[in-house]
Amino acid sequence: MITPDYARTMARYNRWQNGSLIKAASSLSDADRRATRGAFFGSIHGTFSHLMWADQIWFSRFTGSPKPPGGIKDSATLFPDWEPFIELRQAFDATIIAWADGLTADQLAGDLTWFSGAVGRELTKPFGLLVAHVFNHQTHHRGQIHAMLTAAGAKPDDTDLMIMPDEL
Repeated sequence: MITPDYARTMARYNRWQNGSLIKAASSLSDADRRATRGAFFGSIHGTFSHLMWADQIWFSRFTGSPKPPGGIKDSATLFPDWEPFIELRQAFDATIIAWADGLTADQLAGDLTWFSGAVGRELTKPFGLLVAHVFNHQTHHRGQIHAMLTAAGAKPDDTDLMIMPDEL
C-alpha cells in the first residue's frame, strides 16, 4: 500500500505545514485563534488541539508512547495554552520524523489491533492503511486550519507537497 519513503516524506510535510500554520496563527490574537469559525472542532486553536491529540493517540498505538488524556470530544480543549502547545507540536513533529526514519516495509505490511474509543470496540487493520490514515487526517485538519486562518486575515504559506523544501 505505502512505502517507508512515503511515510518519511509525509512526516516532513507534516512538520513543514505545521510550522507554516503555527507562524500564521501566531500573527493572530489569542481571541482570534479561539473564535468559533464553523469547523468541526470550532476554532483554529481547537482544531490544532484536536490534531495534536489525534497524533498522540495514534502514536501511542504505533509505538507504545503515552496516550493523551480524554477522548475525541475533549480533544479541542486539551492543549489550552498557545506557547506550550507550539513547543509540544514541534517536539512531536520531530518524534514523528524519527519514527518514520526507522519504519520498515515489513512493519507496514503487518496489521495493528487496538481498541477504538470512537467505535467502542477492538479493531484490526493493515498497519500501512493506518499510517496513511494518520497522514491523511493531518492534511484534512490542516486544510481546515488553513481556511480559517485565511478567513481571519492571516497568510499561511502554500500547501503544495511538490514545493516542500528539500532540507526538511
